[in-house]
Amino acid sequence: MSRKKNNNLHYGYLRKQWTKKHRQLQKEIFDKHKDSFEWLANNSRQLTVGTLAGIFLLTSPIIPKIQTAFSSNVAAANKTIDKGTFVIYDLKNVLPQNVRPLTQQEEKNVAEILSRDYGMNVAAELDGKRLNTTYGIIGQEQHLARYPGDNMFTHFDNPAEQEKYWDYGMAPGLGAWGYFSNSQDSMSKEDIQREKYYIAVQTFLVPGFNENSKEYTDFFKYRKMLVVNPENGKAIVADIADAGPSPSTGKQLGGSPEVMTYLERYDGSQRGPVLYFFIDDSSDKIPLGPISL
Repeated sequence: MSRKKNNNLHYGYLRKQWTKKHRQLQKEIFDKHKDSFEWLANNSRQLTVGTLAGIFLLTSPIIPKIQTAFSSNVAAANKTIDKGTFVIYDLKNVLPQNVRPLTQQEEKNVAEILSRDYGMNVAAELDGKRLNTTYGIIGQEQHLARYPGDNMFTHFDNPAEQEKYWDYGMAPGLGAWGYFSNSQDSMSKEDIQREKYYIAVQTFLVPGFNENSKEYTDFFKYRKMLVVNPENGKAIVADIADAGPSPSTGKQLGGSPEVMTYLERYDGSQRGPVLYFFIDDSSDKIPLGPISL
């Protein structure tokens, strides 16, 4: 068999495998976000496409199928596109299949996507400091005491919150920086938000932390981070308020009950992959809590 024929066969095989993978990815996204695609099919001429996902959708053979499958009488005016569809697709193109520390180029690609889609400047490194990873498994944490005497009966703002988050309990110890406030009377809204939307990260694994503990503590204390679930596009602005978890757990960070619930990281094992990048917010204008695209 000639070399040319061998090359053609090899090319044909690779093309067949790629086509199969491409169709599978289309189906996954289509099945999960069919409402968004219906909106897109009805409004595609009015859209300005700015993402790889948008280009993929508007040039893909799946669009005629969408138009056929969803030619119902549902009014497009009552539909809003799930923009998470685009960020999910964009991230899927740059993230590795397995959760591991990202390369510098991967971090750069992810930071560009997150900065663009969530409207803020994020980075893997800030002021020459970085965590041991920016892509890891997050696990469930408990509530933290905000002031001396804070307990499960005094912790919640209203009965609805108490009913929703009571079962997670309160951690037996304090957060990495101690109490958020000296007393209940002096507790500010900022103190409340910092505990509600906190994450625990492995500061003790950062190179140089032990040798420069004061400098690194000042940097990491309540440092804002953008935490994103790459599987659904949900994102939240959280602050670093605790250290952990232990590497032996197989997890790289932990989230408060409110963080975990919003990100929909409440599967049976109370864990799942997230991206977490520093937010460049020197003017302190970005509030803690859930954000939309």
